[in-house]
Amino acid sequence: MRRGVLWALLLSFLLAGCAPAGAPAGEGSGQEPSQSAMAPAPEAGTSAQPQSAPEPEPPTQEELLQAMVDTMTPEEKAGQLFWVRFPETGWDELAREWHPGGFLLFGRDFKNRTPEELRTLLASLQETSPIPLLLGVDEEGGTVVRASYYPAFRAEKFRSPQALFAAGGLEAVRADALDKSAFLLDLGLNVNLAPVCDVSTDPADFIYARAFGQDAQATAEYADTVVSAMGEAGIGSVLKHFPGYGSNRDTHTGIAVDQRPLEQFRQSDFLPFQAGIDAGAGGVLVSHNIVTCLDPELPASLSPASYQVLREELGFEGVAMTDDLDMDAVQKYVEEGTAPVMALQAGADLVLTSDPQGGIPSVLEAVETGALTWDRLDQSVLRVLRWKLQLGLLSLPGAEDVQTS
Repeated sequence: MRRGVLWALLLSFLLAGCAPAGAPAGEGSGQEPSQSAMAPAPEAGTSAQPQSAPEPEPPTQEELLQAMVDTMTPEEKAGQLFWVRFPETGWDELAREWHPGGFLLFGRDFKNRTPEELRTLLASLQETSPIPLLLGVDEEGGTVVRASYYPAFRAEKFRSPQALFAAGGLEAVRADALDKSAFLLDLGLNVNLAPVCDVSTDPADFIYARAFGQDAQATAEYADTVVSAMGEAGIGSVLKHFPGYGSNRDTHTGIAVDQRPLEQFRQSDFLPFQAGIDAGAGGVLVSHNIVTCLDPELPASLSPASYQVLREELGFEGVAMTDDLDMDAVQKYVEEGTAPVMALQAGADLVLTSDPQGGIPSVLEAVETGALTWDRLDQSVLRVLRWKLQLGLLSLPGAEDVQTS
């Protein structure tokens, strides 16, 4: 990490403690030490024993992360809150100049490339970025397969959760999650936006083909199985689409209003998300559905009520992110360029967008006007960096001396 001189000074301060080891009070200040600071005279017939100062406690992981945040520029902080659709050109400049938290790859980014070309590209991108990148993809299996759709990458597409379970139960689901994670990690990707935790048992539902297709309890067992296997493999997982898609329409093309009571979410939809959180999922993606029992006015991704339930009721401490803010379901509720600020005000840590060049300046302007505060944004920056540390992307200088708790 190229954090500069200030980071090095802060780190040395944390590792060494607040004062030089063994320095007596008043030394170097031009003042005589106080009587209380002076060592008592040895008793007659005894020799004085040298007194050494106690060793300073090594810094905790959180202190090191906070020290890193304290050295970041406003632009770097704002950039870390954006997960950007991988551009067709100019990705290296984008990584170097705008400091995004990461890139999200879609089908077009695999098309007409070989696995080796993609590995080289992503490795070069990580080398270019001053702060390690989250590199993610939607490789759910079944209808949503960005990489394995192309024979150059895999002879067969990854199967859907429903097909896997029908063929071999949760053992087949677990084996697939391990296989898929190894496949993606080998390409240089470090996050898979999966599993889909939506409860859907009706084939007429928009989300059904992507869901596990069974009741809430079975879907919770599925979520636990997938997240646990992904954690074992060392790849990041993202639970979606909170607070639960249900039978709603496709928010890529329009507004979806969910009028179900909160108790139904608690008894059904929340269960798979809770299971995934308990299994260690690092991310939760919040949908654009308008869930009237939480907020009748705004999409969940822009509503403080959604993030409050996620944090306080489900106990999630990881990275909360929006669904793609360029989707049609958001546009009616925001003025041009305001969606990222609204999402961060609501409680999101990461915003998914294709326009960081417009979004990042809007966040910096919002801080200047008081619409956002750095204290609020620093919480999200810490969550993003903590996730990167957990995924082995981030190396902290002095980490060998770190206290883990």
